[in-house]
Amino acid sequence: MAHFGKGKPMATQAQAVLKGHLALTSRHAAKVALGVKGSQSTGQIHSLRTFEKYANSLKLAGEWAHQNGELRYIKDMTPALAQEYLEHRAADGLSQKQLDADRSALQFITGRDSLERVFALHPVARHTRAYTRDQVHVIAQAQNARNRLGTEIAYAAGLRAHELLTLQRRDEAQASAHRDWHPERFAGRAGVRYIVTGKGGLSREVLLPQHLAERLEACRRTEPKTVRDRGIRYQPRYALGGGNAWSKSVSDAAQRVLGWSTGAHGLRHSYAQERMHELQTAGMTYYIARQVVSQELGHFRGDVVETYLR
Repeated sequence: MAHFGKGKPMATQAQAVLKGHLALTSRHAAKVALGVKGSQSTGQIHSLRTFEKYANSLKLAGEWAHQNGELRYIKDMTPALAQEYLEHRAADGLSQKQLDADRSALQFITGRDSLERVFALHPVARHTRAYTRDQVHVIAQAQNARNRLGTEIAYAAGLRAHELLTLQRRDEAQASAHRDWHPERFAGRAGVRYIVTGKGGLSREVLLPQHLAERLEACRRTEPKTVRDRGIRYQPRYALGGGNAWSKSVSDAAQRVLGWSTGAHGLRHSYAQERMHELQTAGMTYYIARQVVSQELGHFRGDVVETYLR
């Protein structure tokens, strides 16, 4: 939960700003009472769903401003800073619907018609299924703690949804011995290796950054818990999100904060594209890098990676 110095959490600040504008009456009744005609806005929020959507918009805006050293209290958001935030959000590939919602929420602070409408990137500019690093961050922040950790781990290691349920330490399991594993896997990255089991029962090593490994171990169960996911029985050793429920959480969170979603599988696309860039920047040839990334994702055909690079 994001805090501003010793002040209240940002989510609490966002709700406090909006509470005075919450009027749980129909929009038509409110217009009649206020003498508002036509398509004019009443300046009020008429549903809890809209209230929650706007509160989340303000929370994310406040966190961004605070992280950039510009703001401590969301009520002090200036029109100039709010406009800059909207431009930043547009660059992250948000939908027009989400950008308009963010603008509407911010204008409860900056004043009606105080912000220019920012337009979304043309859909052609967002042809890839991959999320950017910033987009993954805001998606994760919109999830509960269990699913957030699952999202951060899946992004960091390129995991499938069900593979999160199979995470094991290397003293508990081994990578499949019938495969020839490339020696350059995880080149340029440091961390802790774990074992996951993917398609066809293939077990492989994955690498987690030290800080994620520590958080993972902090939610280790004393005994594995039996769960069923899409008709298959798993015994996860860690209390974190995974499987179909986690996948739905990613999609729902992305829709809330980005206005669009490429699903949880988009995190594997992000991993593949970032790793290819890392390895090639470090001097590895394209086809060797492709083979390495293929194995890190649990494949053994380099051309499969091409799907992830689109």
